[in-house]
Amino acid sequence: MTTPDIAARRALGACAVLMVGTLTLTACGGNANAKNDDKGGKESAKTSVAKIVISAKNGSTGASINSTGVQVSDGTLTDVKMTVAGTGQAVPGSTSANGGSWKPKEQLERGTKYEISATAKDEDGKTSAANSTFTTVTPQNSFIGTYTPDGGTTVGVGMPVSFNFDKVISDKKAVQSHITVTSSSGQQVVGHWFGSQRLDFRPEEYWKAGSKVTMKIDLDGVQGTNGVYGVQKKTVTFAIGRSQVSTVDANTQTMKVVRDGKTVKSVPISTGSPEFTTYNGQMVISEKYKKIRMDSRTVDLANAYDIKDVPDAMRLTQSGTFIHGNYWYNKGNPPFGRQGTSHGCVGLQDVKGGQGATPAKWFYDNSILGDVVIVKNSPDKTVSPDNGLNGWNLAWNEWVAGSSV
Repeated sequence: MTTPDIAARRALGACAVLMVGTLTLTACGGNANAKNDDKGGKESAKTSVAKIVISAKNGSTGASINSTGVQVSDGTLTDVKMTVAGTGQAVPGSTSANGGSWKPKEQLERGTKYEISATAKDEDGKTSAANSTFTTVTPQNSFIGTYTPDGGTTVGVGMPVSFNFDKVISDKKAVQSHITVTSSSGQQVVGHWFGSQRLDFRPEEYWKAGSKVTMKIDLDGVQGTNGVYGVQKKTVTFAIGRSQVSTVDANTQTMKVVRDGKTVKSVPISTGSPEFTTYNGQMVISEKYKKIRMDSRTVDLANAYDIKDVPDAMRLTQSGTFIHGNYWYNKGNPPFGRQGTSHGCVGLQDVKGGQGATPAKWFYDNSILGDVVIVKNSPDKTVSPDNGLNGWNLAWNEWVAGSSV
């Protein structure tokens, strides 16, 4: 009996070991599952990896009116709302095709407070959010340049690119280096400063007829003077039309119109009188008016004249020189082709209202902004290059010397 008892006890011992092992294994398995549950709980509480960046920081002032927007990394934008703070007025915008960025559809207003709220999700569908309230750069702390010509226009071969800034520019190099003007003709184009608020660009010779000119304005955030920054960022393209250069000879009182190298018309004219002579030099047509009032008091000539309906008028200088129609001449002894009788303008025979087949109407109808009118043999001086768009009166070396780049 002793042997069977020993065998039974050994069997029971083996069972105990197995049971202990089972319990141990079960216990280990239970702990592992508990850890997995803990891990799973942490994953469900994990924040989204999508990172939203609003370019204008919360509370900032001086935000860009051009480049303010929203971007997201490691995710896609699901919603962006932008409003004018305090009004609820929505600012329309658009999200990029890949959902990675959002920007306003139009340029923002200067000196205005805005609010942006944005949400995004990552690849696991987890969301993130960001908000910002900010103010754009104020007019006092920014500058803009009004420029000519406008994009999409066709102009004559003499039209320079001309910027007039609304603030004094002390860092001319910084500003000029952020404006580039190029031509499809390959002509070298150089900028020239007239004072501290005007910057013109032109090639050495007139633009090539039929060429395209592109100006890239990248002034957004560029400091023009201490604490004053640019706000413009755009590309403008315009076309150069046919070449038309008209030469006024004060000796013969005639004007020869040359288009694309060929004389198309010789027009009798009347320049300034001996008392009020006409400037010599190359002048560019900068404005056109079918009818305009001319008052001598605006050019410091007292009460010499006040004509309310001067027809077919085109500006040549900022100081008041025009080439225009004249219907009030002495009908019995017209001066055109004979003598100078004006107060400094170039007059062409016309009728009241600028109608009919008159020399003035023909020239008006056949001229565009940027065409060149050259006056020679007048007893007056050469027009100042900054009086109108008349920088062609500077020699090329003088022009280049006025560049800050």
